[in-house]
Amino acid sequence: MKIATYNVNSVNARLPVLLRWLQESAPDVVCLQELKAIQENFPEEAIRNAGYTAIWHGQKSWNGVAILSRVGNITERCRVLPGDPEDLHSRYIEAVVNGVIIGCLYLPNGNPAPGPKFDYKLSWLKRFAIHAKALLTEELPVVLTGDFNIIPTGKDVYKPERWVDDALFRPESRAAFQELIAQGWTDAIRQLHPEETIYTYWDFFRNAFGRDAGLRIDHFLLSPQLVPQLQKAAVDKQVRGWEKTSDHAPVWIELKD
Repeated sequence: MKIATYNVNSVNARLPVLLRWLQESAPDVVCLQELKAIQENFPEEAIRNAGYTAIWHGQKSWNGVAILSRVGNITERCRVLPGDPEDLHSRYIEAVVNGVIIGCLYLPNGNPAPGPKFDYKLSWLKRFAIHAKALLTEELPVVLTGDFNIIPTGKDVYKPERWVDDALFRPESRAAFQELIAQGWTDAIRQLHPEETIYTYWDFFRNAFGRDAGLRIDHFLLSPQLVPQLQKAAVDKQVRGWEKTSDHAPVWIELKD
């Protein structure tokens, strides 16, 4: 099963890019983030015509997450991260596809840091860690994937010294990511490519993509039940170079059936 994650940076504005990539890459399951569309404006018909069923949680102007499948029914488990009933951001959706629990997340950016937005990022991370730990206790195959807005280590960013004060690279953010790994989750990209320079995001400014001045912030965390099934993990970097594309590239893993 090929599972992909893609921060589309507006699902309707990037729809031609998304549909082209779906046709060329043919992932079985896709997690989308940053839909930037209210619930009724999700392009369900176009996605269905591409061969995918979908569930999604939209939000006006920003955020928004979705799960697409072409290999089986999507059984929704939840569409909000537990722990704060007053949090109205559309940042998490979870479902079962082909026996695998898939959590799709769009973690807060947190900038400027320090400040209220960074505090919200850290509080969201604490809630996410509690939920992730609970998922592990179920002892089922689980994939947690999406735009984590965290640069885990210095080798995951071009010129890390320029990012020391950024919310994506601050020690608190990196520590939270490592605490997830310590729970028992496996970073799929680093499991297969421990030393390779791999980026998933390139800013629209300063010719970042042309200079390959990127970040690795889109991740796959696998529960122990899935690690032996992991065969491939890669970034469809070429998509970032397409016209009117997102500032992220799709990332995917391949699991044995």
